[in-house]
Amino acid sequence: MSAPRKRFIVGFLALLLVFSGQVVPATAAPPTFTHPGVLVSRPMLDFVRGKVNANAQPWRAAYDQMAGSSYASLSRTPKPRPVVECGPYSNPNYGCTDERQDAIAAYTLALMWYFTQDTRYATKSIQIMDAWSATITGHTNSNAPLQTAWSGVSWAQAAELIKYAYGNWPNSGRFGTMLRNVYLPRVINGATTANGNWELVMMEAALGISVFLEDRSAYDRAVAKYRTRVPAFVYIASDGALPHPPANSSIDTRDEIVQYWQNQSTFSEGLTQETCRDFTHTGYGIASIADFAETTRIQGQSLYPEIADRLRTALGFQSRYELEAPPSWLCGGTVHRGLGPVTEVGYNHLNTRLGITMPNTKTFTESHRPQGTNSLFVSWQTLTHAQNPN
Repeated sequence: MSAPRKRFIVGFLALLLVFSGQVVPATAAPPTFTHPGVLVSRPMLDFVRGKVNANAQPWRAAYDQMAGSSYASLSRTPKPRPVVECGPYSNPNYGCTDERQDAIAAYTLALMWYFTQDTRYATKSIQIMDAWSATITGHTNSNAPLQTAWSGVSWAQAAELIKYAYGNWPNSGRFGTMLRNVYLPRVINGATTANGNWELVMMEAALGISVFLEDRSAYDRAVAKYRTRVPAFVYIASDGALPHPPANSSIDTRDEIVQYWQNQSTFSEGLTQETCRDFTHTGYGIASIADFAETTRIQGQSLYPEIADRLRTALGFQSRYELEAPPSWLCGGTVHRGLGPVTEVGYNHLNTRLGITMPNTKTFTESHRPQGTNSLFVSWQTLTHAQNPN
């Protein structure tokens, strides 16, 4: 039996045991959820507020960037629709951009309220979330799972801050019902054979929604799937000659794995399944890996120790080739750069909290501050996570 097939069978049986309840996952949902606790916590935000008020850098510049964006506008009019239809590359685009940007705006406004204590920002955030929870019933077309995940990430972050930090939100229950019925079913089962950034952001959305809803079962399912997908997205030497295939997939032989890894046949630590596609999609996956682990850390059962080597090497590998020419063995000697605003969360944990030296990631991160938003699902992480020890 081939090594990839053995890994597939072992992973599949492990998942069966977890989901059947015969074994307890090594990392289970916390007995009591921490709120606010999706990507950011109250101590983290208090640290940032102090830095912003003191005009300290890079936080003040990051705050000004956020405050000056359209997402922070108090005159924003939400654009909900009953069914959001998103085809490949958002073509057709019936509500896709509107939904993602309204969700990011809700999160941005929630942050603006926290840092300024101006209730107008919380009121506007609530208005946007209420408009969508009163309207949307579903997502359709081929990109529906990805669209649901991208928007679900920001909705959960916004809702967590407003419900558990601000508090005055009469329709929070209706918003929770929307997340449970419209978003969670679309993301909780993952997308096994899609490029890895899909399933990773689906699990990020599922985890954030689970925390907001205090749904321990969904939380555990998201953790279980994340723990199989991260090794299938980032290669490290201990994996052996070949990367792990996605759990429960039909990808088995060397040729199939090479094809899945964008026809890359030489594997080096930190290479990702999408590196040779482009760094932008690679960045999406790295962001979700870090953001997921950060939420589990806040919830008291951090997955960082389990994925730290993969996250560290992925950040370093991609940052290196953002800064220098790739060798001939990597992607045929040509890479498509554009990693995006995705390095702050992982770099902060590994470098600020753990003291790990990461020269390439440091150079890339500091030269791209303030990291703003990609207008999909990553927003304002220099502001929330740069040098944040909490």
